[in-house]
Amino acid sequence: MDPAPALYTIRIHGHLGATVLSAFPALVPRHLGADTVLTGLLDRSALYGVLAEVEALGLDLVEISQLTPQPKSPESGDSGPP
Repeated sequence: MDPAPALYTIRIHGHLGATVLSAFPALVPRHLGADTVLTGLLDRSALYGVLAEVEALGLDLVEISQLTPQPKSPESGDSGPP
């Protein structure tokens, strides 16, 4: 069974144009220095699909990071269960 989706950032060397970015519709791109960072919520199979697409396009993968969710603070208005 696939674990729950998680938030990932995928860093690729170079600035990707609109045509290449269209291969990653579930991810939000941003340029960071000389790289493009793609961010999105992916389950394991979707992550492997993105990595396969990166390889198929011949892109230079720099880094993959799974972001950990920040705990909600009591000030955020979420008081938790009654």
